[in-house]
Order: sequence, then C-alpha cells, then structure tokens
Amino acid sequence: MNDSEQPSAPWRERMYEVIFEADTPAGRAFDIVLLVSIGVSVVAVVLESVAGIRARYGSALRFVEWLFTILFTVEYLVRLMSVRRPLRYVTSFFGVVDLLAIVPTYLSLVFVGAQSLLVIRALRLLRVFRVFKVARHLKELSSLLEALRGTRTKITVFMMIILTLVLIMGTAMYVVEGEAAGFTSIPRGIYWAIVTVTTVGYGDIAPRTVFGQVIAAVAMLLGYSLIIIPTGIFSTELARVTARPVTTQCCPDCLREGHDLDAIFCKHCGAGL
Repeated sequence: MNDSEQPSAPWRERMYEVIFEADTPAGRAFDIVLLVSIGVSVVAVVLESVAGIRARYGSALRFVEWLFTILFTVEYLVRLMSVRRPLRYVTSFFGVVDLLAIVPTYLSLVFVGAQSLLVIRALRLLRVFRVFKVARHLKELSSLLEALRGTRTKITVFMMIILTLVLIMGTAMYVVEGEAAGFTSIPRGIYWAIVTVTTVGYGDIAPRTVFGQVIAAVAMLLGYSLIIIPTGIFSTELARVTARPVTTQCCPDCLREGHDLDAIFCKHCGAGL
C-alpha cells in the first residue's frame, strides 16, 4: 500500500460517500449504526471488568467483543479500499483510532487482559458531531480547535518553564531533605515538586526541615499563581477566534473536515470537494 492516488471507480466513490460522508441518508444510517455498535462494544468491555458479571456472563461478553472486533476489522479494510490515498487515512487521527480500536482484541490472544484497552473505541464516538450535523456544535468545535492551534506555542513555552522550575525545586529538595525524608533521588524530588505545584498534594512525602518547608511554601504559592496562566492564554485566543459555520463534508484526498459551507476546494490540500 502506498500513498499514490488510486484510480477513481464508481463503486469506490459510492463506498466513500457512504462511509466517510454524513450528508446522505445512506451515510447517515451507516454512521448511526457504527456509533451504536461502538457504544455497545465499549459497554461490553466495561462490564467484563466487573468480577461478578464476568463470572456469569464472561463467555457471552467475550463473544460480543470478538463479534464487534471482526465487524470493525472489516469496516477498517473497507475504509482503506474506499479512500484515494490509503496511507493518508492510516496516519490520520481517526485512522489511528480505528486501528487501535481493533488491535487489543488480537493482542489478548498473546497478552491476557489486553482487551481492556478496547475502551479506546470510545474516541470513535467523536464522529457524533459529523453524523448528526449539529451545526452549532461543529462551529464551536472548530473554534476550540483553532484556539488550540493558536496557543500551542505559548503553552509549549509555559510547559518548558514549569518543567525547569520543578526540576530545580525537586533537586533542591533532594539536596536539602535527603533520603531520610523520602527524597531518595532527584526524580523522586521532581515527582514531589509536580504534585505540589499542581496543588494535588498526595502527602506521601513531605519536607521535615525548615528550609525544605520554605521551598514547599514557595512551590504551593507558585502553583496557585501559575495554574491560571494556561486558562488565560486559551481564553484570550478563544475570544479572538471568530469561527464561521462549517460543513460536515470530508475531503477525499486529505480526509480533513471543517470546511466552509460554500467551499468548493479543500482549504488544506486544494482537492475538489
């Protein structure tokens, strides 16, 4: 399989329209059935983790898991057959999620308990915005995604600063408190600094010396001061974003969504919609 565009055939175009689009009755029906199947399969995985239910209905639940895994495997292969560029789909967000939704069941043949990872299938429920064509929700989702893209550089810089601070404070606590207080290594000190700065405060390790308590107090106050910064950055960017109404149409080449209602070409790759 390569990323070269496959020749367009009527059956492939029809299959693509049903599987990837929600603008037609057939596509809408397909996605609704898919969403219900995902929901049932996730419930089956969750129920199997309960010892009492597993003891009574374990065989039936495993049968349900395998049934849906086989169906989702067939669906995944059909998706590969229907797109123009299979590799684009495989490496896309939903392509990776669709693959991860079926792999754990097969891994359970080798690694016991791996089927519990099937709850990843819940991520496929994000298609609900496209399926039910909730225009207002699509617009808000587009705003959130654009705001996230606009703030990623600032958030990355902020995270680097936080990581530097917890590294310094964790090292300081390792030096000041030592192994007697539970700070057996610098990574252990960094763990304490992260827990303290984020105001979680598990209390499994705590400073005993006056100097260590001063550092802890600074870390706590710093945590309260810093915790609002990402929210402020994101809120400012979100207020700046003015999202226009978007359609549920999916680009046949790059598989990106969120196009304007009057769009003729994909704004990401230029392919015709």
